[in-house]
Amino acid sequence: MELARRALAGQCCAGGALPESGGEAATVLITLSLDVLRTGLGAALLPTGDLVSAAAARRWACDARIVPAVLDGESMPLDLGRARRLFTPARRRALALRDGDGCAFPGCDRRAAWCDAHHLTHWADGGATDLSNGVLLCGWHHQVIHRGEWAVVMAADGRPDFHPPAWLDPARRPRRNTPHRPPGTR
Repeated sequence: MELARRALAGQCCAGGALPESGGEAATVLITLSLDVLRTGLGAALLPTGDLVSAAAARRWACDARIVPAVLDGESMPLDLGRARRLFTPARRRALALRDGDGCAFPGCDRRAAWCDAHHLTHWADGGATDLSNGVLLCGWHHQVIHRGEWAVVMAADGRPDFHPPAWLDPARRPRRNTPHRPPGTR
């Protein structure tokens, strides 16, 4: 799954780009209400008529171009917004520099090229797309965070702290990833 994600992101193809179809890169159309997107409760509709969980739609939206569409009561498009990349390449580089060029989850050794840029406060909930609201997470730990047992908060020094679930540490003491950081900067 990770190899497919990287290929679609253009990270492993000659020339860095995949062919386009009809003038557009691969696109997945997902229909859901703003409330479903914000709460993560309910389901989203794919063009095939299949349903996916709102939680899955939120995960996909973390590292995607979002095109908002306003529909009337009969699902006819009234307005189509512009796509926007949530974390620009420059912001991803800043996250990689701050997070030590890899997944920020404690104990993970995945390099930044294998990571997603995750919003601490989801963009649908008003979270900004900036360094103080972002963290690099590998695909596995991105899913761990979205399941909600671990909490990520930005510490006073501007680095992310990870608070484990109570079943792992009843005091929920903050943890950090140190393998990517040189001695003296941990």
